[in-house]
Amino acid sequence: MSPRWGGHLNKIDDYRWEIPVSYKAGMRVSGVIYASEKMLDAIMEEQALEQVANVACLPGIVRHSFAMPDIHWGYGFAIGGVAATDVRDGVVSPGGVGYDINCGVRVLRTDLTEEDVRPKLDELVNMLFYNIPSGVGSEGKIKVNDKELENLLMKGARWAVEKGFGIKEDLDCAEENGEMKGADPGKVSSKAKKRGITQVGSLGSGNHFGEVAVVEEIYNPKAAGAMGINGPGQVLVFIHTGSRGLGHQVCDDYLVTMAAAMKKYNITIPDRQLACSLVNSPEGQDYLGAMRAAANFAWANRQCITHWTRETFSRVFNKSWESLGMRLIYDVAHNMAKIEEHNVNGKNMRLCVHRKGATRAFPPGSPHIPARYRHIGQPVLIPGDMGRYSFISTGTERALQETWGSTCHGAGRMQSRHAAKKALKGVDIKAELARRGIIVRATSSGELAEEASSAYKDVAEVVEVTQRAGLSLKVVKSRPMGVIKG
Repeated sequence: MSPRWGGHLNKIDDYRWEIPVSYKAGMRVSGVIYASEKMLDAIMEEQALEQVANVACLPGIVRHSFAMPDIHWGYGFAIGGVAATDVRDGVVSPGGVGYDINCGVRVLRTDLTEEDVRPKLDELVNMLFYNIPSGVGSEGKIKVNDKELENLLMKGARWAVEKGFGIKEDLDCAEENGEMKGADPGKVSSKAKKRGITQVGSLGSGNHFGEVAVVEEIYNPKAAGAMGINGPGQVLVFIHTGSRGLGHQVCDDYLVTMAAAMKKYNITIPDRQLACSLVNSPEGQDYLGAMRAAANFAWANRQCITHWTRETFSRVFNKSWESLGMRLIYDVAHNMAKIEEHNVNGKNMRLCVHRKGATRAFPPGSPHIPARYRHIGQPVLIPGDMGRYSFISTGTERALQETWGSTCHGAGRMQSRHAAKKALKGVDIKAELARRGIIVRATSSGELAEEASSAYKDVAEVVEVTQRAGLSLKVVKSRPMGVIKG
């Protein structure tokens, strides 16, 4: 254990650790980190725990500043951070959402098996790479005018479905039905709109990907069956992307707005990257309106990519996507601030729940998840890295009671992109993966090095912590067959 944190971190149990309020002046609540002892050492090598303590200083914060086991350093909030504030006197912070608003993931099931796909895998991956725009600054295939962009920012995935890029059932299987109410395109700057208007239906770069995966193990047959997953060997498709340049610019714009608001409302914080304003202030409401619009952009984006994914499979296998059984299992957001009602000390309270690099994980019976999943709990989609595996879990009552219904969102980085590229200089990642039966297409070899398995924690260890801590329960493990990257 790091000497710096050795005297400041209390062990609650094997999977929970506390940063006490005595650690730092200004902390209003304690910090709680979900991690195994093995993972804790890696976490403490960076500034992420300091960020957990800083978040605990936010006005109006309730219960704890939480960190999921995939935690790593981020802007203001650690990625993997969860914090809720009382809407009456608490704040909303763009750093608690992040630059890629509603970066999220969706998974489609198919009736195909690995045996069906393997002979056509090269063709399939190449065609997916061709049909789905990707890469830094990539532009989408859909051209919209200013009025259409406004509609898109209001309607989200519903806009895409109305344009023929999917079916109504897709909307039933997405968080918020793929359309966040309260979006206000008027609070999105012209600069943000200009950045987004050419990027509708594009994957982007960084850790965004499309993945053809195969089910390797089923832990809960009942829950898997409810999702249409029948057994090992079945092919799934993961799509991971967000709000592109539009969301990034919304964050940039409102960090400036919040810096001025803190002076106006006399808010003091330990890190300027936590710039914030009162939830019910004009600045706070403006940000939430713009953030919801950016979230809707991301849902429309993933919906369009889903349509082209289905078209590609249909062309390669010479069957309609319907006959291939390409139904959406679920779509979850990873970067969001949402106004939710939760029980706090026996009383229902309206809270602004920040989940940054964290997934909502509501339990069985929740009215906020699709009817088809209410007997099993909300599907939690947890992508790993392109060389190992991913998981699907379900939400729990314990998560709702402890972490505002939140769990991990993925593997979590262990190395910066620069460090990963430096460490793997000269290594042919594409060839290494091909030798293991994983076909990868990317816009550059540098992108592959940045996203190599060695740059990430083992997602199996992350998921094991959330399982043991009771935040989400494993249903399915899959492994990649083919991946497209930006």
